[in-house]
Amino acid sequence: MLGQRLEIRQGQGLVITPQLQQAIKLLQLSNLELDAFVEAELERNPLLQREDAEPGGEIEAPAAAENHDAAEMTFDEGRVADADRTLDARSDDVYGDASPGERTSDRMEDVGVGEAQVGLNDWSRAGSGGGLPDGEGREQPDSREMTLWEHLQAQASQAAFSPSDHAIALTLIDSVDEGGYLRGELAEIADRLGITLERVEAVLAVCHGFEPTGVMARSVPECLKLQLVERNRFDPAMDCMLANLDLLAKRDLSGLRKACGVDAEDMAEMIAELKALTPRPGAGFGGEPAQTVIPDVHVRADPAGGWKIELNADTLPRLIMDKRYHGVVAAGSRSDVEKTFVAECAAQASWLVKSLDQRAKTILKVSSEIVRQQDAFLAFGVEFLRPLNLKTVADAIGMHESTVSRVTSNKYVSTPRGVFELKFFFTAAIQSSDGGATHSAEAVRHRIKAMIDGEGRDGDVLSDDRIVEILKETGIDIARRTVAKYREALRIPSSVERKRMLKTG
Repeated sequence: MLGQRLEIRQGQGLVITPQLQQAIKLLQLSNLELDAFVEAELERNPLLQREDAEPGGEIEAPAAAENHDAAEMTFDEGRVADADRTLDARSDDVYGDASPGERTSDRMEDVGVGEAQVGLNDWSRAGSGGGLPDGEGREQPDSREMTLWEHLQAQASQAAFSPSDHAIALTLIDSVDEGGYLRGELAEIADRLGITLERVEAVLAVCHGFEPTGVMARSVPECLKLQLVERNRFDPAMDCMLANLDLLAKRDLSGLRKACGVDAEDMAEMIAELKALTPRPGAGFGGEPAQTVIPDVHVRADPAGGWKIELNADTLPRLIMDKRYHGVVAAGSRSDVEKTFVAECAAQASWLVKSLDQRAKTILKVSSEIVRQQDAFLAFGVEFLRPLNLKTVADAIGMHESTVSRVTSNKYVSTPRGVFELKFFFTAAIQSSDGGATHSAEAVRHRIKAMIDGEGRDGDVLSDDRIVEILKETGIDIARRTVAKYREALRIPSSVERKRMLKTG
């Protein structure tokens, strides 16, 4: 029998307000995207205004103080300053009690103003600019042309590099000029990353296979050689010509023929082949020049020991709500429409000021825990990179994993070893055979490569099974197929192929 009746039911549900959705997106914006969003808000909201940071302004907080306004955190002997762990569960641990309409301070607090690291080479660049998606959630399409850097970075992401080799590749790409030539010093990059020159050269050799052919060469002869090798036209005579390009520039064809040991006909063909090559492989890419990334966090050695972590003042928009102007326009409002508009502007301004403040503190908190976890990497190099995941960091600082994931997206940290995306420090773990601490997968890859690099001195070649035995003797529990996978990712031939190469070499 059908009928109507009235029932009362009690239940729980999570309602995500438009302001909360915007807050979540605000947390994961890069500094360039955040700046564009803030500029749009300044134009839209007459009660907001930008407050320029005072020159040289830097606020430090006591190392062990329970201070919610901490400007920096200092680690000494593995101890981390206690930070605010109270976050609102309704907002998925994103912004605590930062909600529109709440009373906040007039001035956004200066969190973590620090000095820029001098002489650090940025290993990556920022992505496309732009603010938040519009009210309907549609992102604006990016119609600009791809830059040379973006083209190379995309290929590096697909090259099956290990995390550290990927960072090396991006550092090399950062040193490429508009013509496609590598201008960085390999020895300096190796020294800064705490690795061998041979490893940087091995990564560069892979990058030399990127398109366009000849890109990332260190000289014109090397650029032309890469293109000739691809066309299967590189031979001793052509090698000699590339070594004597000065004679070709002087049109000293007789001297060039004598140096190369060819006749006039062969010389004419060789010159025609050179003319078909591209001496500036990067010149064909348009678009705006790629901008160097501005780190969100600076890490520097503390003279007292440990590391000092500071937010970069250049990436922190400092906004205030003009309460005096708010009072004037509120008093002058006559109609309900005007009063509603002023009230909405005041609520939005108050929320944005507080949200930016909380965003900065959240980035500082996550970055500080990552630095604490990866102290050995900063001190000794890539071989000491610890296994780390989002849950470990989230549990340590009392946040949700999704919050840590958002914070580490498009955020960069400047360290004495270079500039890295925060996600770089998250690596897989390999169990210890003796029940001790786990080992970073990247550190194990580095050890495998070092073992294989040491082959040939005594005529012995290590099989994958032998590598497994050696690693287990040192406390690393790893399967043979995992060793094979890491070896292939490092582009190292099998033991049979390496033994054949030693015999023929």
